Amino acid sequence: MKSKKHLPLAFYSAILLSAGGFIPYSAVAQTTAVSVSASAEEQMYRPNFHFTPKKGWMNDPNGMFYADGKYHLFYQHFPDGNKWGPMHWGHAVSKDLIQWEELPIAIYPDKDKYIFSGSAVVDINNTSGLGIGNTAPIVAVYTLHDMTKEKENKIDVEQQDIAFSNDNGFTWQKFEEGNPVVKNPGIRDFRDPKVTWDETHKQWIMVLAAQDRSQFYKSKDLKSWQYLSDFGKNIGAHGGVWECPDFFEIKVQGTNETKWVLIQSLNPGGANGGSGTQYFIGDFDGTAFTLDPNFAKRIEQEKAVWIDYGKDNYAGVTWNNIPNSDGRRLFIGWMSNWDYAQDVPTNVWRSSTTIAREIQLIKKGNEFSLVSIPVKEINQYISKTIKGKSLKGKGNLSIPEAAKVDLTKAIIDFKLKNIKQDTYTFMLSNDKGESLTFGINNAAHYLFVDRSKSGKNDFSEKFAATITKASLGGSQREGAFKIILDKTSIEIFYNNGEKVITEIFFPQQPFTSLSVSSKQTIELNNLVINQLNKN
Repeated sequence: MKSKKHLPLAFYSAILLSAGGFIPYSAVAQTTAVSVSASAEEQMYRPNFHFTPKKGWMNDPNGMFYADGKYHLFYQHFPDGNKWGPMHWGHAVSKDLIQWEELPIAIYPDKDKYIFSGSAVVDINNTSGLGIGNTAPIVAVYTLHDMTKEKENKIDVEQQDIAFSNDNGFTWQKFEEGNPVVKNPGIRDFRDPKVTWDETHKQWIMVLAAQDRSQFYKSKDLKSWQYLSDFGKNIGAHGGVWECPDFFEIKVQGTNETKWVLIQSLNPGGANGGSGTQYFIGDFDGTAFTLDPNFAKRIEQEKAVWIDYGKDNYAGVTWNNIPNSDGRRLFIGWMSNWDYAQDVPTNVWRSSTTIAREIQLIKKGNEFSLVSIPVKEINQYISKTIKGKSLKGKGNLSIPEAAKVDLTKAIIDFKLKNIKQDTYTFMLSNDKGESLTFGINNAAHYLFVDRSKSGKNDFSEKFAATITKASLGGSQREGAFKIILDKTSIEIFYNNGEKVITEIFFPQQPFTSLSVSSKQTIELNNLVINQLNKN
């Protein structure tokens, strides 16, 4: 995908051909100039357990699949600068979704033809005919974006191409003789294909973003695609261009009932400004997706339903080919926002992914919802566990156990009980007077994060201009929080992931203390702080 705010054409005119792709002179100079400060930047801001490229720009995760014991993560990448540029598919692998190994670039752009977001599938039965021997080919379906056409203000700048791999995704060959597999139908924003095998209807299904809606296609061989239907015009959030969809069938937790889920990002128009990712729940008959009636009512009431209410979880999609013996639906997002992603105060690299998450479908009464929880594999990296005493009192209460761990790599779990009609504010702070606050306003029924005093924020007027809020369905009597902290990020999972907030921040020194305050009585129980250690 690409930010709706297109970069100046002058940027592209500075591009030259090189052995490794196309490198802007300005980006090379910028990367060289900041290298002297790389060590301090690494120490302060390189995440402990979220994936980042060693250098260069990263945005959307894409092309994710599991094969031969490894989770493959591809991502939108410009290796030669720290802002958006000629898009490549970067590549990393992991055995456990936490410890990532960055590999050589998987797919390079051609001259003025960038490799935008897409997906990859393991073609187990070699329906494409692109396999060799007994190894199932991996087929990547991606958007080819023609910058020459964009500069000429043409409409048909995007088409869907494929590439394939016969070594489990480590090297790739473009399907030159057959591309495009989906031609542009006369839509300017026509991109980010997500392909999955529809076992119920025995067909490959592709969903892609077509400006203000999702479009569905089917195929028997991944090479010839037939348009089926579209969904989404005037439904859900429409503050910007729709991008990076995902589409899959999933069981309701604890039952054999299944529903189809459409995940649909858009930029701008997110829940708290800038980029955001909404979702829809319904049914698919092999041709058309229709909303579940109760979920449709929910959209009418809430306008949109979000997979994450924070400002920094965008373009997230799920892994293909997870074994049935595992059975999870695994998700990862880009942990930034197009409002400021190109200006954050890191220079050697920019952006990281969220923690990998398991998505579950739950049903309460007749209403369906998605919940997100951190993948269980993160627990393998717990090096120390501290169980805290219960706290009860008014005013400002210190949580002393937090000072016994490194809060740049920690998981904190606790429950608030007997919550009154007041605000309960948790504060992470350091000796420089910087602080990140989060909590629950039970009088107005929302969770919140405020990063206005969290450190560096002058790089963008939009970064900390507003308090992030996640609306709750009425007054809460008690609430369970899981907080995942890295050097520059907080991920809040409320009530087992029924509401999620993901935000980044840039303190000038690490946070070292945690407290909670309220005018009403605070009852904090079941406090568990886990130290993480990847080394």
